[in-house]
Amino acid sequence: MSLFADLSTGMIALLAVAGFAVLVLFYFIGIYNTLVSLRNRYKNAFAQIDVQLKRRNDLIPNLVEVAKGYMKHEKETLEAVIAARNQAATAGQRAAASPGDPSAMQGLASAEAQLTGTLTRLFAVAEAYPDLKANTNMLQLQEELTSTENKVAFSRQGYNDAVMAYNTSRETFPNVIVAGFSGFTEAKLFEIENPTEREAPKVSF
Repeated sequence: MSLFADLSTGMIALLAVAGFAVLVLFYFIGIYNTLVSLRNRYKNAFAQIDVQLKRRNDLIPNLVEVAKGYMKHEKETLEAVIAARNQAATAGQRAAASPGDPSAMQGLASAEAQLTGTLTRLFAVAEAYPDLKANTNMLQLQEELTSTENKVAFSRQGYNDAVMAYNTSRETFPNVIVAGFSGFTEAKLFEIENPTEREAPKVSF
């Protein structure tokens, strides 16, 4: 009878340990799934930025083409805009392939700052060309570019919010343990570091 009681006690203890292990396993599975969800959320948020950046990059060559007809002596400025646009497009492709990757996001931020600077210079020079300022195509492109830049800023805020939620979750305990073993690395915010380059280029004529 004593042997039977000992076996029953041992079995109960074993079942209790097994049950606890299962609970812990499901708990960590829940953490893993949460991190996956948060990672997918910021990747989807970056996809919204990517859509707007591509639209903006499609508008710029048209804008330069219109300006070229009036600004024949501003070749260097126009070429700088196209070069910066191409660099931004390339950086955008890299970031879209690895949203949140520190190197890719830093490259995109730098390229965007450079493009903003060249566009700002273009519009400043365009002030000296009244006929260009009154051109219907230029006015339409101006409106579309302004709208797109606003959408980029809005989408960037959504992305940064999603990244903050993900990073906060992965850094808390015990999530940090699961993140370390499962390859959930820190995601990089999309920020333009130079305060003077945070504003969208002024496109009002």
